[in-house]
Amino acid sequence: MSKSEKSYVIGAIFARGGSKGVPGKNIRSLAGEPLIAHAIKTAKEVKSLDRVIVSTDDPEIARVARDYGAEVPFMRPAELATDQTPEWLAWRHAIKTIAELDGGRQPDILVSIPATSPLREAKDVADCLALLLESDADCVFAVTPAHKNPYFNMVVFENGYARLVIAPTGKIARRQDAPEVFDITTAVYALRTEYLMRADSLFEGKVKAIVIPAERALDIDTEFDFKLAEFLVSDTVVR
Repeated sequence: MSKSEKSYVIGAIFARGGSKGVPGKNIRSLAGEPLIAHAIKTAKEVKSLDRVIVSTDDPEIARVARDYGAEVPFMRPAELATDQTPEWLAWRHAIKTIAELDGGRQPDILVSIPATSPLREAKDVADCLALLLESDADCVFAVTPAHKNPYFNMVVFENGYARLVIAPTGKIARRQDAPEVFDITTAVYALRTEYLMRADSLFEGKVKAIVIPAERALDIDTEFDFKLAEFLVSDTVVR
């Protein structure tokens, strides 16, 4: 693809039906709408996405996704929707299937917008995609400043004794003196599809990241996370 050609960019929400930590999570109501609806609405605000699709194995999730304006061009096979299935394989399946349905035209970029991060903003998605397009990176994702630091207050045990995960080269008296570290979030991932189809993990290629604040980085994995999301959403509405 020449520099003058526009990239074919797919925004995708991967939402399986078998959540155990929060049953029915992806279509459970948050602030009056199904959780997945928040991701779809965010994705549709990002003008640089050519399409917004949902990959799911669950007919009810598919119905809700269509109701909120997303495409569901295929159903995900059950073997790619288990607790043990790497998300990478679901991403690959989506790109391969879209290419087959489009007569062999493979999208250039996949932007994954997980339903479980409802507090992320359209700007976060757009910024992530923009950094990928403007750089030589194979993958860009969102990170947030970490609460703990392996150079200062994170330990492992060896022979019954605790030691820092990473021993600093000099004396570090305050956390602020330690190298800054970040947590990977589930807010958004943008990948070149040629990289996705040849690699087996995020860090095999050139990786960049955007930084988002902690309040937009929540990942819903438990009932507590869902209650926290409900509080944060209601607090935002009140303000």
